Parts: sequence; structure tokens; C-alpha cells
Amino acid sequence: MFFQSEKKLINKAKQGDKKAWLKLVEEFEKPIYHYCLRMLGNPDDAVDMLQEAFISIYKSLDSFRFDSSFKTWAIRIAHFRCIEFYRKRKVCQQLDDLPELINDSDKDCPEASLFKVQSNEQVINAMSQLPWEQRNVIELKFFQNYTFEQIAQQLDVSSNTVKSRLYSALNKLKPHLEVS
Repeated sequence: MFFQSEKKLINKAKQGDKKAWLKLVEEFEKPIYHYCLRMLGNPDDAVDMLQEAFISIYKSLDSFRFDSSFKTWAIRIAHFRCIEFYRKRKVCQQLDDLPELINDSDKDCPEASLFKVQSNEQVINAMSQLPWEQRNVIELKFFQNYTFEQIAQQLDVSSNTVKSRLYSALNKLKPHLEVS
């Protein structure tokens, strides 16, 4: 398929073009899945939330007004689905089954593969200890690379509140992630 701007692709999907919709899903499923995984801490729950998010995104596609990037809008929808899930459970799930997050270059080096899996597990477990608001700010700042202003806009709080939550979360994460 030739290169199409995101706006054209979204407009085609809004008009019912299935190929355009599938292209959007293909482009944004990984970032949304990883967002859900870091927020929920469980691969199975993350897949469920990914599906829920895309159902909501599809149903709301006509309301997308290009005020922000599609990714920002889609992550925000995933965020609300995760909040709903989190409220239903009221308790963070502990990560029992970490998916094999191994790329092709790691297959030749078992030590690198093990270190990567252990590091990912350590980060996800440490993040699961944080309050929801702090975990969300960490996710948006470090994994989605949003600015303080963008995070404040998404969460409908001041950028000082975002900074406060971030620094508090980092102080809580530090002892869990320090290398001894």
C-alpha cells in the first residue's frame, strides 16, 4: 500500500473503508497493547483491554476531530478502558506470566534474553506498586514520551500536578529499580 497521511487514512476509515481501519489497527495496536500491559500488569488483561479499546475507538471514530494526534486520542480511550477495568477489580493483579519479550538479536544470547525479561518484569512489578495516578503519569511520560503539558491536558490536571505525581512516583520506584 502506498504511503497515506494519517488524516487521509482516518477519513477513509470514518467512511467505512475496512482496509484503512485495519491499517490504523495495525499501526497502533502495539503502543496501545504496551500501554495496557504497563497499566494493568497482566498480558491477558492487556489483550482484553486492547480489544475493548479498539471497539471503543471504532465506535467513536466519527467523533475524532483532529484536535490531537490519533495516537493521543486512541491512548486516551485505552486509558479510560483501563480505568474501568481497574475500578472493577479494585486490586492490581500481580504479574504471574510475563510474555517473552525477546527480539531476534537476543535469541543468540540467552543471558541477554534473561536479563531483558527480568528487567521488564522488575519494571512492571515496581509500577504495579504505585497508585494509579502516579503509574499513569510514568506511563505517559516515559513510555509514550508526552510532555508535561500534554499529560496535563490528557488528565485534565495542572502541569504542576503532573510533575508532583511524577517525582513522587520516581522516588517510590527508585528503591525497587536500583542495581545492587
